[in-house]
Amino acid sequence: MSKTLVCLSMGAVLASPVAAQFPLAARADASIRVDRHLPLYDPIAGVAGSIVSVGSDTMNNAMTQWGESFVELYPDVAIEVEGRGSNTAPPALVEGKAAFGPMSRPMTADEFDAFEQRHGYQPTGIVTSIDMLAVYVHKDNPIAALSLPQVDAIFGKTRNGGAPKDIATWGDLGLTGEWAKKPIALYGRNAASGSHVYFKEHALFDGQFKDSVEQQPRSAAVVQSIATDRFGIGYGGIGARSAEVRPVPLAWTTAELEQGKAVPAVAAKAYSGEYPMARFLYLYVDLAPGTELEPLRREFLRYILSRQGQTDVVEQGYLPLPAGLVAAQIVKFLGAQ
Repeated sequence: MSKTLVCLSMGAVLASPVAAQFPLAARADASIRVDRHLPLYDPIAGVAGSIVSVGSDTMNNAMTQWGESFVELYPDVAIEVEGRGSNTAPPALVEGKAAFGPMSRPMTADEFDAFEQRHGYQPTGIVTSIDMLAVYVHKDNPIAALSLPQVDAIFGKTRNGGAPKDIATWGDLGLTGEWAKKPIALYGRNAASGSHVYFKEHALFDGQFKDSVEQQPRSAAVVQSIATDRFGIGYGGIGARSAEVRPVPLAWTTAELEQGKAVPAVAAKAYSGEYPMARFLYLYVDLAPGTELEPLRREFLRYILSRQGQTDVVEQGYLPLPAGLVAAQIVKFLGAQ
């Protein structure tokens, strides 16, 4: 697996650390900055109507925040957000039941094909923000770090990552005392979730989950389960973190783990591509080639990619985009400006 942020093929914007580009302090976390070169959003006249968003639970809070901020600017707009998992976004777009399909993973080839068969062209994907998929343990858990092959052996039954044996107890990871014989309780997302798909691909090396993983409908539910289970472990978006759990630093390989090279789930490591499970968060829209979005969807996207919209991103616990990447997204629905 390449040690770069997923989907970096969209551009080299995130190929090197960009934290220095963010001098505007964000309110939620002083260590994260919103790029001062992002455009400020100025409302226009005449925007009204209804927006329905169907898709990612990981993006549910961000979509809600963007919606609330947008309605403050445009009181004649109503926004409905349904977050049941990324897998629900493509069908909603195909059937025309949603204006936006938020997804915490890219659409698959089959999903693109299903849309194209109905509409004659493919949907347009807009990168909105950056997330880190974290492996969470209870705050009292003494585990220092994990390698991806170990994560695979904890959650997976096929061990495609190359771990020599199954990991079923905390003692299997070297913990002693009361932890040594305690079974590891597994919590994860349901199959409709983009986080489930992403974790399966990147942490299980396209392997199969153990049957004992207790599936949860939301990342917040995963975190809550671990908060009440000292011997639990689970995965979810970094925005779901609470004071009762902590994200475990991750190493790409067991050798790097042994060399003390595990990477914490912090912003700078996501931007640099060092954190093993950093990912883009997307909004997919129906935009026929050679046409323009109507003012309502166009302005909502412009708001999300503005300085104010990216400040909302930070307030929800995710990472804002650098100006260069934002410009590349704007071209997709506005053309060269």
